[in-house]
Amino acid sequence: MSAEATSRRDTATTASRMRLLRREFTTAPRPAPTQFVDDPRTAAPRSRTSPAHSPAPMDLGVLDHVIAAVTEVIEHTLAVAPDAGPAPTMPDEVYQWAATATSTAGPGEQQARDTIIYRQGLEHAIAMGEDTVIRRHPCPQCGTYGLLWQSAARRAVCVHTRCTTRDGGPTSWSLAQLARHHVAATNSSARRAT
Repeated sequence: MSAEATSRRDTATTASRMRLLRREFTTAPRPAPTQFVDDPRTAAPRSRTSPAHSPAPMDLGVLDHVIAAVTEVIEHTLAVAPDAGPAPTMPDEVYQWAATATSTAGPGEQQARDTIIYRQGLEHAIAMGEDTVIRRHPCPQCGTYGLLWQSAARRAVCVHTRCTTRDGGPTSWSLAQLARHHVAATNSSARRAT
């Protein structure tokens, strides 16, 4: 598959993940079940408590994620192609707009665009709880498929016992590093094929 075809596929995948994230994961969180607490004043065994305020009509963390992602793509696109025109109003359409607006940019700018889009696709999947997308990537250091997502550290960690840092700990990678490695490898293999 050519680098251009892979870029189109990655752009479509990221747009699809954004669409799913926006539709399914910004809905209002389900109310917590009724909470019961012991009331020491009345010696009543259990009493009901009610929330002090209504829940937000949507998951604000996901909304912040969507806004940050769209803003990053728009800012990058306008920096590379100031005459790109207005960005689309639908968040998932911003990726195709960016790809089209920067299609005549130099290879370095296109690779930077593809890296942002691919990284955001990984971020969208992880935001939806689908951290297995990390397992599909080889470790940039040892090349094995032994990466696992560590949500607390927000990094992919290689579990191969011989793939360690200088101090003997496991190697770990940010999503940006995985995206750079993926896009560079795709572009390199496309150049070798021609």
